[in-house]
Amino acid sequence: MGSPYRLARPTDGARNLRNNATQAERLLWSRLKGAQLEGLKFSRQMPIAGFICDFVCRSRKLVVELDGSQHADAADYDAMRTRKIEAQGYRLIRFWNNDLIENLEAVLETIVRAALGGPVEPTPLPPSRTREGEEGA
Repeated sequence: MGSPYRLARPTDGARNLRNNATQAERLLWSRLKGAQLEGLKFSRQMPIAGFICDFVCRSRKLVVELDGSQHADAADYDAMRTRKIEAQGYRLIRFWNNDLIENLEAVLETIVRAALGGPVEPTPLPPSRTREGEEGA
């Protein structure tokens, strides 16, 4: 089976992902839906370039992706995906789920800055786990 993010019929996968959102996706959507954030209208789980994007502001050509810890091992795939989405004229920014949950207001400020064309700082990799619940050095 292929990646759930690249499907022959992206709308089917998008519907499935909307119905099975992560905690971080639900939290961010609660602040983006209904143009609550500076009047920016976002859609969630929207297909672009054959990939399903977490959140998209079409008027500003901005894609917001939330990454869990599994994305630390998918750097090549994510880079290819980013290139293909950006080739469609979109700007793509990423946040780690734990950054969003722990610092929602800063993430929202970064999204607004990106939507207005400003610079954004990349989010660092999440801490590695050596044993359950213990952060690596």
